Amino acid sequence: MLERLISWSVHNRFWVSLLMGLIVAGGIYSIYTTPVDAIPDLSQNQVIIYTEWMGRNPQIMEDQVTYPLVSNLQGVPRLKSIRAASMFGMSFVFVIFQDDVDIYWARSRVLERLNYAQKFLPPGITPSLGPDGTGVGHVFWYTLQAPDYDLGELRALQDWYVKFALQNVEGVSEVASFGGFQKQYQVSVNPDKLLYYGVPLTKVISAINRNNRDVGGSLFEQNRAGYLVKGLGYIKSIEDIQNIPLGQYKSVPVRIRDVATVQMSADLRLGITEENGEGEVVGGIVVMRYGENAQQVIARVKTRLADVQKGLPPGVRFKVAYDRSDLIAAAIDTVKEAITEEVIVVCIVVLVFLFHFGSGLVAIVNIPLSILIGFILMKLFGVDSNLMSLGGVALAVGDLVDSGIVMAENAYRQLTERVVGLDEQKGEY
Repeated sequence: MLERLISWSVHNRFWVSLLMGLIVAGGIYSIYTTPVDAIPDLSQNQVIIYTEWMGRNPQIMEDQVTYPLVSNLQGVPRLKSIRAASMFGMSFVFVIFQDDVDIYWARSRVLERLNYAQKFLPPGITPSLGPDGTGVGHVFWYTLQAPDYDLGELRALQDWYVKFALQNVEGVSEVASFGGFQKQYQVSVNPDKLLYYGVPLTKVISAINRNNRDVGGSLFEQNRAGYLVKGLGYIKSIEDIQNIPLGQYKSVPVRIRDVATVQMSADLRLGITEENGEGEVVGGIVVMRYGENAQQVIARVKTRLADVQKGLPPGVRFKVAYDRSDLIAAAIDTVKEAITEEVIVVCIVVLVFLFHFGSGLVAIVNIPLSILIGFILMKLFGVDSNLMSLGGVALAVGDLVDSGIVMAENAYRQLTERVVGLDEQKGEY
């Protein structure tokens, strides 16, 4: 078989050259289209279910949220295992699938089962799927630098402007905000006043919910013109909450201000974010979507940040806290340098020891062709280019020329023996 292949290659140089050209073209295409990252993604094939029920301790979260979800998620096709964690006000369920399962197929199956499992949860509790990213999907971190703004204003700017702008970037799964204060209206109810006026706490909650919405009316026609009627009821200030009616007490209207104190404050914080020991900061984490090219996603995020910068208030600017593209570029440069040095050394050694340019060229050509074939196979099998895979290519460069040297020496020996034999035959005549 091998003899036939060699014979066919010798007698069909055009097709061999054409095949080499296709390998070069396919290898170059694979190099530029294969996702590039600095570190290999060794995370498991999992879907995260996140459920929030603020104010409840971990034991309640475990009994009323985590356990019902884990119990009803059993039996999902291609399931490998289920892990869960309960903490203050939050529940996390990690549904781990087999490695060959498509992530979006897995997410659709989990979502189907969640529709059934939700009826076992407390009223008003809705679990949601986590981002379609992996454990190494945090590719870009940034902070907002503004000495003249407080942390609450910066967090509002991050949540309501910057975050929405970056989430539209192609390849971005989620933008997670961190740091600062999340503003909220806090209603501190006085239980003695509730008892005095005879107002239950549930009525206070329902009254605030009912009075924080707009309602639509019908169409009012007058003088051949139509006017859309709607009721404006969204809460816009502390006074709007204070004036919400709760009922009557001895023919006197009772409002929120009569039974509670309303103030603007921050949500409960379980930690702070500090940068280089210089104080608290506000920023965001860009999570890359599953299977995307990290280098291209980061480039698109930087382009969008330049556009977003134009709409920021005066004095506010972005500061990059973590940029994986620098690590990716450094890793690629290191591997390129190692491969280049190895190729040069191997070429010199081959030419010096064989002392024949044609024979040395046969062994040297194996190096770039083998590397290009490796990238083609990486593209076909979905293997990302990272420090580990590229490092393997660099280590294999020295071994690639062994077969070429052996074949060249064997051919040289065969030709020499044939020439010597012909000379001997001529001497006999």
